[in-house]
Amino acid sequence: QEQLVESGGGSVQTGGSLTLSCETSDYMWNRSCMAWLRQAPGKDREAIATIKRDGVTKYADAVKGRFTISKDSDKNILYLQMTSLKSEDTAVYYCAAGRQHPALGMGCIRDYFGQGTQVTVSS
Repeated sequence: QEQLVESGGGSVQTGGSLTLSCETSDYMWNRSCMAWLRQAPGKDREAIATIKRDGVTKYADAVKGRFTISKDSDKNILYLQMTSLKSEDTAVYYCAAGRQHPALGMGCIRDYFGQGTQVTVSS
């Protein structure tokens, strides 16, 4: 019932691109918002992109213009397209599902998290 499974992580060179996927159960897909977060070594987990049920998206400044969050409603899959990758994008990336909020959590308070997928960017 509660399922969020990330895939697509790996190693990529600086300036490269990568697309992450998050397969979800129906229960997760029906939450009012979803998000991508990341946690770099020695740092706190941070939200980088959120998407509401109506498709409205928000991005952290660090990824704005380079990353795109999207969803395929036919397949219940959440995506994160990442371009122009930098070494500082190296982190474990998590997808999450939760509740919309007008002011907190980039518009999405996360209640459920996947296990994460590693992304490593090197020169």
